[in-house]
Amino acid sequence: MTRPPTRDLRARSVLAGEASAAVAELEAALETPPVVHSAAFFDVDNTLLQGASVFYLAKGLYRRKFFSRGEIAAKAWQQLRFRLAGETPQSVANARASALSFIAGHSVTELRMLVEEIFDEGMADRIWPGTKALAQMHLDAGERVWLVTAAPVEVAHLLARRLGLTGALGTVAAEVEGVYTGELVGDILHGPAKAEAVRALAAREGLDLAQCAAYSDSVNDLPLLELVGHPCAINPDGKLRRYAEVAGWRVRDYRTGRKAARLGLLTAGASGATLGAVSAAVALHRRASRRRVS
Repeated sequence: MTRPPTRDLRARSVLAGEASAAVAELEAALETPPVVHSAAFFDVDNTLLQGASVFYLAKGLYRRKFFSRGEIAAKAWQQLRFRLAGETPQSVANARASALSFIAGHSVTELRMLVEEIFDEGMADRIWPGTKALAQMHLDAGERVWLVTAAPVEVAHLLARRLGLTGALGTVAAEVEGVYTGELVGDILHGPAKAEAVRALAAREGLDLAQCAAYSDSVNDLPLLELVGHPCAINPDGKLRRYAEVAGWRVRDYRTGRKAARLGLLTAGASGATLGAVSAAVALHRRASRRRVS
């Protein structure tokens, strides 16, 4: 099996980061930025939001018959293969190719309207109060606050707007004349791509990254956390907790033991296989519902 050249992976991360930063710049074009040169960057899944945002998105879209039965089965199988193979270059490439294929042919306006509805019914009451308070603390200090997530940028923008934050960086789906093609611009905003997005945004916004803060729950976000002068682990996974303790970083955990285990299942794999993971979860939820009925 041929492994993608490292330079190609790097190029896709840079493209994804720059694309997300460009979208964020357009969203904030009408805002007057603060004079300060510092900002805070928050991951979303299990850092700001309890569980995975794409899980709630897929669940809401399924209820609106956005998926066909065949699409659910196909993505569940893709996720199973991803879990068995592990996060290899090839499995990530496969996940990238199918991550947003299900929105192909749908209009940008349609998806944005649905995201508004799904947020109100499934995500609004799942924001961690402690993390929201941290974000507000930065806003009160006159700093900009950005979300940085592998979730679709449409979801990220809505979360930022509803919470009164500066803006958001997320995975950008390609579109032509207001209709999604089903492809990504660059790559999933995951791991190194998040750091590239923040680096590009900092250059455009005149930020001093040494004065900035970043918050995440996942060891996959080490490139982002190490990029800033003030990293903090929020509801961290085991590997990030150990790393943070050794590095002397701040750690905040707002979960109970039972909730941590449950949310770990919802979040696992969401950033790698993205919608493949949540499609599998939706399929399992559907089967469980059938059992209850029978």
